[in-house]
Amino acid sequence: MLKAGIVGLPNVGKSTLFNAVTRTRKAQAANYPFCTIDPNVGVVTVPDERLEVLQKIAKTTVVIPAVIEFVDIAGLVKGAAQGEGLGNKFLSHIREVDAMVQVVRCFEDPDIHHVTGSVDPVRDIETINTELVLADLEAVKKRLQSVAKDAKRGDKTALAEEIILKKLETHLDGGKPALTLQLTPEERAVSRLFWMMTDKPTIFACNVKEGDLATADANPFVVKVREYATNHLACEAVVISAQIESDLVDLTTEEAKAFLGELGVKESGVGALIRSTYHLLGLRTYFTAGEKEVRAWTIHAGDTAPKAAGVIHTDFERGFIKAETVAYRDLVTCGSVAAAREKGLYRMEGKEYVVKDGDVLLFKFNV
Repeated sequence: MLKAGIVGLPNVGKSTLFNAVTRTRKAQAANYPFCTIDPNVGVVTVPDERLEVLQKIAKTTVVIPAVIEFVDIAGLVKGAAQGEGLGNKFLSHIREVDAMVQVVRCFEDPDIHHVTGSVDPVRDIETINTELVLADLEAVKKRLQSVAKDAKRGDKTALAEEIILKKLETHLDGGKPALTLQLTPEERAVSRLFWMMTDKPTIFACNVKEGDLATADANPFVVKVREYATNHLACEAVVISAQIESDLVDLTTEEAKAFLGELGVKESGVGALIRSTYHLLGLRTYFTAGEKEVRAWTIHAGDTAPKAAGVIHTDFERGFIKAETVAYRDLVTCGSVAAAREKGLYRMEGKEYVVKDGDVLLFKFNV
């Protein structure tokens, strides 16, 4: 299962957010730096309104959503790449995740300590990114030293690595994250072997106060984060209120909706964050639907039908014959599989078919 790491400076709401997305009180959240030392890990349900619609069509009581894993990583501080604030340990935790959710404080509150003494989300982002870039640069230099001997004697693998490592060294030395370095698909595949932290896809979570959630688009801190994310990293920024989300943990679905309605918002910010993170990880969903259950299955973007079948069971992939397929929107419009068949929207696909997000599938196989 792919992992998304929740990162940021101390006291920006990381552990509170982790408790919200995992709907637990697992992570300690306190008003002082480094209250999280060892990472907390939780499996998170991916909100998907399509499941409820498919449940009605299939007339079943069993619904199984997709899930991903979130990791709450302790706060980084300036100098982490040199070991400040237990930085080396925390950086190793970041290296192990597949994507990063960087929580940024976008509210003023004199009662909640900020590690630098003032609130400036862009400065905070640059502090985190600088430490990650410095740590990556050190790792690249060490790798260059280790491949130099083999590259000098003409080893093809070492030569290929050396070329890309030198590109990365120059790029990182300029203070730029590895993700923004222009590489060919082949070069990018090699660079992933180096486990660069700044090569991980990132999404920003703008943490606002309870009273600011409904008007967050006008929040000057949020505006600055979105501009920075777009112009410097070409990534997304999602607004959340970690404290509100934490309060929702103990409420029923109906109570949560009513509470959010009173605040003037329709949906939990965490729901949007989880879905965005799911897609950030390159994950997509297909469905199986019948009287027994409706289930969301997780695949990678670009997976073919046999690969998707293998998510259910390896025998399905090994003995794949065909996939009976209907798009979610077509099935909902028709109201049933039978109606979709009559209109020619229910079709047979073979081994080369690339499964699309929202496909409803039934696999035929023979082992």
